[in-house]
Amino acid sequence: MAKRSALRGYLLEEALAWLLRHSGYTLLVDDRQDRDELVGSGGTLRVRGRGAVHQVDVLGEFVFTPAFSLPVRLFLEAKHYQEPCRLEVVRNAHGVLHDVNENFMNHGGARPKRRYQYTYALFSANGFTKEAQQYALAHQISLVDLSGASFTWLRKAIKTTAADLYKAQEDHAVERFPVAWMRKELREALGTCPPGIPMSGDTNAMQFKASASGILTQFVDALEQHAAAELLLGFPSAPFILPLAAEDQDQFLSYAEQSPDHAVRLHRSGQATTAEWALSPREDDGAYRLTFKLPEHIEEWISGIAEKESQRTLDVKAQFLSSITIYRMNGRGVRAYQLRYEPSELRLS
Repeated sequence: MAKRSALRGYLLEEALAWLLRHSGYTLLVDDRQDRDELVGSGGTLRVRGRGAVHQVDVLGEFVFTPAFSLPVRLFLEAKHYQEPCRLEVVRNAHGVLHDVNENFMNHGGARPKRRYQYTYALFSANGFTKEAQQYALAHQISLVDLSGASFTWLRKAIKTTAADLYKAQEDHAVERFPVAWMRKELREALGTCPPGIPMSGDTNAMQFKASASGILTQFVDALEQHAAAELLLGFPSAPFILPLAAEDQDQFLSYAEQSPDHAVRLHRSGQATTAEWALSPREDDGAYRLTFKLPEHIEEWISGIAEKESQRTLDVKAQFLSSITIYRMNGRGVRAYQLRYEPSELRLS
């Protein structure tokens, strides 16, 4: 039987694949998409490393190759624990990343072989411990905190669905939860499976699946009720990425298409680990609103000494938030939007 925490993690990963569907990454779901580096078996996808093959639940390939870089692939892992994500999870991510990025060597024959730069983003519904954050910063693992108020609706939908699935597997005495089948059902319903790549799923536990299908349909409905919301990945001049939640993606896109490079205002509310940020365009404050959280250790430093909080906020802005780049799919191409901050526009509450 699958644990509740594991079910929440699976659901969060699929929800993120849907929320990030326009962020420039194409989902890889089958080894036929890359016979050299991917291995498929029983509905499970694995990536070859130098010393082992590693299971991956959500793997994306960035459609745009950055200058002076290899094509980029992203491991997306999500944890929905009741407590902050701990060091051992981040340490495992580093081990996987190190191994797959070393899986390149000269081989016989004349056929050229592609090489990729693999990166790792670890999402957590309840933040990360200080040790996990320090380790991730040292080893270039991106940690994304989804504990903010902007994602309350998502955490609630996942918690409810996981509880219903857990009860269903108990009622039907399911010994092995059909994870591959569940991912197939969700990806087909949410449209996150690449076209022309059929997904496989096991055929066991048919009575359970009849019950679980209705539960997953309700989960899909809950996500689609927030179709106007989108999770944009922001890349600041800093060793972390920002999960930017859009209240209305059409409002942001309408403004960004007209002004792909523009200045913004920043508003910070709360203190320490509860602090959240909101940004809006300087020239038209009501045109759109994006919200995000900074890594906890940065927020704790900002709020550590009350009389220095204002200056430390300005320091963080100057060091880390001078600009944020957002990539988004536009048809078959990629658009880049540049959000620029000016010190005079930083506001505190």
